[in-house]
Amino acid sequence: MKMIKLTSIIVGIFSLLFVVSCSKDDDNPTDDNPTNNTQTTVQSNVQSGIWRITKFIDSGTDETNHFQGYNFTFNSTGVLNANNGTNNYDGTWSITDSNSNDDSQDDLDFNINFNLTNDFEDLNDDWDFISQSSTKIGLIDVSGGHGGTDYLTFEKN
Repeated sequence: MKMIKLTSIIVGIFSLLFVVSCSKDDDNPTDDNPTNNTQTTVQSNVQSGIWRITKFIDSGTDETNHFQGYNFTFNSTGVLNANNGTNNYDGTWSITDSNSNDDSQDDLDFNINFNLTNDFEDLNDDWDFISQSSTKIGLIDVSGGHGGTDYLTFEKN
């Protein structure tokens, strides 16, 4: 009788350990990935509306005025357009996950590239997010070369 109780207890413990150690099957790993959800949300926010640069600090120097009067449009095709009524520049933009092995929202990069040799060249980078909402995006880049820190903020018009 004691042997049957002991066997039942042991089987019960192993069954409990087996159930606890099993994880949920994930048929679609992107459904629960916070980075993917954030990436989709930011892309949707950026593509809806016209934006302006309200802050651009280049290694401690405020260069926001270089972009005064420019409206930025982030197209779904990856084209980034900057227009001030006189000048019209096209570049590219994207949001990428810099570390696909990690679900951290800190791993998203906001990539900007203008193939220009004017002030817009300074925007070319893989920016990290400080903050993001439907009306404001705060970005930062810490340079590896000269150690400067750049800040870029877009706000919706």
